[in-house]
Amino acid sequence: MDRDSVDAHVDRWSSFWKDEPAFDPEVEGALIRMIHIQRRLRREDVAAFAGSEDFTLQDYKTLHALMVQPWPTEATPAQLAEAANVTRAAMTSRLDRLAAAELITREVDEVDRRRVLVRPTQKGREMWNKYIFEGIERDKQVMSALDRDELVELNALLRKVLLSLGE
Repeated sequence: MDRDSVDAHVDRWSSFWKDEPAFDPEVEGALIRMIHIQRRLRREDVAAFAGSEDFTLQDYKTLHALMVQPWPTEATPAQLAEAANVTRAAMTSRLDRLAAAELITREVDEVDRRRVLVRPTQKGREMWNKYIFEGIERDKQVMSALDRDELVELNALLRKVLLSLGE
């Protein structure tokens, strides 16, 4: 069987904890491999936006939060801040950039004039589509070592773990 970079890590700790029954090399290997895959995906996402000052990874993440949130393609700045896990001040700054680029609109809610509703513009939807599909291709490339049946099996196993965690 081919060995990867995680095997050396697991070997090192297996040797160190050879008499420790609490250490399970299979658990360690699986978790570290998941971390490596996530790191790789994050690096590729960062690289996709490198050198662009017109549309940054933060801009994309903000637009993405707006496009995928549970409200009908509109949200308040506070809802978006929560969805993006940033402060309201940070979200205001992000929304200022997106509004200046004409990727979103901010309008006072006609029902509750204390609220501001953020909506994507057609240009914003097109920009989001461009980058979401590029990201989907990167994700598919990362998982291309597995055939369809293996992907189904991997998903079933990961789902079982998440359900056991109450997710």
